Amino acid sequence: MDFTPEILNKLNQLQEKYTAMGQDMASYLDGLLYADFLTYWDYIHLDTLLSLQSPKTPIPDEEIFIMYHQITELYFKLSLHEFRQISEHENLTAEFFTARVKRINAYFNALTTSFEVMVDGMEKEQFLKFRMSLLPASGFQSGQYRMIEICATDFTRLVDKSKREDLTNATIEEQFEHIYWKFGATELASGKQTLTLKQFIKKYANQFLQLAKERSDTNLSALYHQLQLSGADVSVLAEELRKLDLYVNVEWPLSHYKSAVRYLEKDPVDVAATGGTNWQKYLPPRFQKRIFYPFLWTNEQMEEWGKGWVLSVLKTLKNKD
Repeated sequence: MDFTPEILNKLNQLQEKYTAMGQDMASYLDGLLYADFLTYWDYIHLDTLLSLQSPKTPIPDEEIFIMYHQITELYFKLSLHEFRQISEHENLTAEFFTARVKRINAYFNALTTSFEVMVDGMEKEQFLKFRMSLLPASGFQSGQYRMIEICATDFTRLVDKSKREDLTNATIEEQFEHIYWKFGATELASGKQTLTLKQFIKKYANQFLQLAKERSDTNLSALYHQLQLSGADVSVLAEELRKLDLYVNVEWPLSHYKSAVRYLEKDPVDVAATGGTNWQKYLPPRFQKRIFYPFLWTNEQMEEWGKGWVLSVLKTLKNKD
């Protein structure tokens, strides 16, 4: 059998590749000869993926709850993949930066628009039953989400707003003691740290601190300023960063707020979240006012941060009832 010029060219390229690595190409060809054809289910480990749902109760809707949170974490992993590409790029351009932020925004758009699965996709009575078997676990304990925040902005922006100005020049360790989400996982009665928070800090604190130090000069806010100072056109990038700010700090918390109101709000007493978090004050964007890129917003926009979104959601939920 005669080889086509294309096949011969490929073989020569392979020979050069393996020779440069000190490898025997014939051995690799033997491996290719005996290897089986790849299948879709093996490539994405489908059987393993579909076996990762282990409900704690026989209540049917718990499986929806598990799978949606697993999907969420996969989108977070995709986002962190893009953050890493931006922060570790050797010759970062505004075009590359913008394209990757657009990807992250697409992931968060999918997350926020699909959250109706959690808001309306489960029976309230079922949720209020199986949730008690999840104590003290909470979606609050998503380490990847906190990593997204660290990669997105200067660490100072994640300090609780009541301490932010005082700790502007403090060390990362000092700022971490007052990071905003610690104030969202306190016991409602005593104000002490919940078990949920203690578990979370024990598992992730060192990783968060290490990442914060690594991204001190390579978070998205810092890199934006570097490109701007270099004279690059960052107008399109600025628009994408504004979208990211809204997705992460308004739309995503608001999606959770809608779910919490739907499942946890009762009259006259609200049901506590599984982690004991004070969700009524922690989730609404207008209370926390987490803003990654304040230099891209007007004072009026920041003053009204998230207010309109929350009011519209409450109105929608009230109309449904």
